[in-house]
Amino acid sequence: MSEAQVGFRVAIPARYASTRLPGKPLKLLAGRPLIEQVYRRALASGALEVVIATDDPRIREAAEGFGATVCMTAPDHPSGTDRLAEVADQRGWPDEAIIVNVQGDEPQMPPALVHRVAAELENHPDAGIATLCTRIHDPAEVFDPNVVKVVRDARGDALYFSRAPIPWNRETFQDGGGTGCSTLPAGVAYWRHIGLYAYRAAVLRRYPRLALAPAERAEALEQLRALWHGIRVYVAETAEAPPPGVDTEADLARVAAAWEC
Repeated sequence: MSEAQVGFRVAIPARYASTRLPGKPLKLLAGRPLIEQVYRRALASGALEVVIATDDPRIREAAEGFGATVCMTAPDHPSGTDRLAEVADQRGWPDEAIIVNVQGDEPQMPPALVHRVAAELENHPDAGIATLCTRIHDPAEVFDPNVVKVVRDARGDALYFSRAPIPWNRETFQDGGGTGCSTLPAGVAYWRHIGLYAYRAAVLRRYPRLALAPAERAEALEQLRALWHGIRVYVAETAEAPPPGVDTEADLARVAAAWEC
């Protein structure tokens, strides 16, 4: 199936509580609630359905006010993936359905990337999850623990995700831990993981029942649970990386400024 023909759904988890920016989904951006701007981006991706998943009646009221479909989910889900699993069950989506998780704080997410990650999962039927990565050229990013790196096999499947600099180049990085490198070593590519996921509904339904992986606990990276339990994660390369999401008032101001340009 080509990218133009792929059928998929989008689920947007949205929580009112936020340590750094309480009420974040309802903050105004260009005169509309932040969650509405995200919803509009998701609609532009060509999804068959776009559903906002929340546990807060204030978000439900706002979302229904601009015409969105809303799923009220349990307030105690430990992760967004668990929340998506409940959405898949509530909506009765078949096991083979492709569901893209678009975070509710990413109003600048390119719709083409949402479509792309769904198409990649459609085109790799042995994978349970698809996600994206982009090439790293700045050595500082390799050593930044806030930048998640991924190493893939020859087919493009994820071997490992880490906050650490992987792959570790023994010759280049051994002196001073590599943090002073001005260029990355030749002969190996470094890839930044983009946290945009497409799941098969069957995988989503299975996920909440899977035990946490030891590496997941250590790295605080939920995607390592899939690898631990043998779920194939296909990682496609893209040159187009989405801008950072909104976590603070400063982020909101930054996005608002970009919106006006």
